[in-house]
Amino acid sequence: METTIYNQEGKSAGKISIPESVFGLPWNADLVHEVVRLMNSNSRTNVAHTKTRGEVRGGGKKPWQQKGTGRARHGSTRSPIWVGGGVAHGPRNDKNFDRKINKKAKTKAFYTILSKKFKEGEILFVDSVNMKSPKAADAKKILTALSSIKGYERLATKKANAAIIAMDKKTVTVEKSFGNFGNVDVEEFRNINPVSVLNHTFLIVANPAEAMKSLIEKADSNATKVELKPAAKSVK
Repeated sequence: METTIYNQEGKSAGKISIPESVFGLPWNADLVHEVVRLMNSNSRTNVAHTKTRGEVRGGGKKPWQQKGTGRARHGSTRSPIWVGGGVAHGPRNDKNFDRKINKKAKTKAFYTILSKKFKEGEILFVDSVNMKSPKAADAKKILTALSSIKGYERLATKKANAAIIAMDKKTVTVEKSFGNFGNVDVEEFRNINPVSVLNHTFLIVANPAEAMKSLIEKADSNATKVELKPAAKSVK
């Protein structure tokens, strides 16, 4: 498979070959849903915590005698049906939400998401994203230039989760330059996952030949033989 690669000025810089086993898979909603659900469960932080009837204070004395009062029998004022009593089946911070995710399933789901985004024109390959010094103005210029590419106009206008810039190696200048933009995240490609890609509309891959080297190594045996290199120009 071949696709266009651009420079940070938004101009075409040639063609690049990408593995079909990563960017040409059919959509599998069930697999993606299962993996994303498990990943969200693993990242869940237990904060809410309620006390049971055995943890709240008081309630040691029987409220009234068992029989003869005409009222319902009770053994403790800390019962869940009493005001100030314990909570039955409430949230607990000691509950374990960790779930096992099959590595092959997670990898396949990641490739499936990349394939869908590539087909829908939401992955942009850029030869490099470089800045001499951390400046938000320069970052804005890059976003404006990339948004001039057909199909990526929302890069400069979407207010939330517009794009994630995946680099081969994150630099301080780029990270600080985009730090003031709440709609753009900068991350190394090896650290992105199905959830982070789905949470952003666009995926900008900077220096894809180096950034996706580890991804190709994790692909199947056919994909490992594919090399990322500029496509040869046709001779007219």
